[in-house]
Amino acid sequence: MFEDAPLFIRSFLSYKLTIQNRSELTVREYWLDLRTFFRYIVLTHEGKDPDSDVMPDISGYDISLAASVDTADIYSFLLYLAESRRDKPATRARKLAAIRAFYKYHTSKSHELKEDPSKDIDSPAIKRRLPKYLSLEEAEQLLDSVDPASENAERDECMLTLLLNCGMRLSELTGINLSDISPDLSRLTVTGKGSKQRTIYLNDACRSAVGRYINVRGQAATRHGGTVKDKNALFLSGRYTRISNKTVQWIVKRQLDKCGLGAKGYSVHKLRHTAATLMYDKGGVDVRVLKEILGHEQLNTTQIYTHVSDRQLEEAMEKNPLSKRI
Repeated sequence: MFEDAPLFIRSFLSYKLTIQNRSELTVREYWLDLRTFFRYIVLTHEGKDPDSDVMPDISGYDISLAASVDTADIYSFLLYLAESRRDKPATRARKLAAIRAFYKYHTSKSHELKEDPSKDIDSPAIKRRLPKYLSLEEAEQLLDSVDPASENAERDECMLTLLLNCGMRLSELTGINLSDISPDLSRLTVTGKGSKQRTIYLNDACRSAVGRYINVRGQAATRHGGTVKDKNALFLSGRYTRISNKTVQWIVKRQLDKCGLGAKGYSVHKLRHTAATLMYDKGGVDVRVLKEILGHEQLNTTQIYTHVSDRQLEEAMEKNPLSKRI
């Protein structure tokens, strides 16, 4: 993996993958961001235009390239991202995070570098946006949009039900195995970021939807003379293999279009926001409990849902016993 990365970057990526147990997707993003950065360093140190159509091959460089970088180089790179590439603050912050992680590894773990030029650089300020989510009525519309006569009705309804009730990520949904579900359908185990597992307890709607789907899961294959190829995968595609993230995204978009919500910018991830918002705003779920349900590492990630509704603030003020003293 990452054979085209130079050894000094590959060792960092291997550390992230094997020791810190980061996902392959996350580690690939580290590689792409570091490749962009070190290509910029090579070009600018040689006095060339970083927007050159011909990108340098950095595979043959060694740790001396990283050692040649100073703080001014990193500031220059961030300015280049903002002005030439028009990268948003969140994108620049992600690239800086990759650079920081790289230098932290080589100064405190591998000890191949003595100085960390990134340690005092502040991350670009990111304006936190309130999450976009479906209203309760819209969520019900989406669930009702599945045609009960369609061949995959039980599957599609089950996926939507889990997304809107459990707030799981797309990759968590497609990664569910039959063996992850308890025999009584009361709970399931999902694998989240960094391969961390958590248990989700299923409510009545989820248990019912999962039960109906499991009862018919392999029937389409039998009808068409095929066989289920991924025996343990819960959700199957039309080819009887584990359903892909892309297919789920297409199904959700189709159903949103079908119930007249397609133009509102909703997506699979917005269904995760919807589940979290409904649990917090309508269900009164404590934010610390919500953190565990969603699989967030930090509480401040979950706390964005505490700002989605001013109604609770208004109601809290009205509950003060002195509020009626006029």
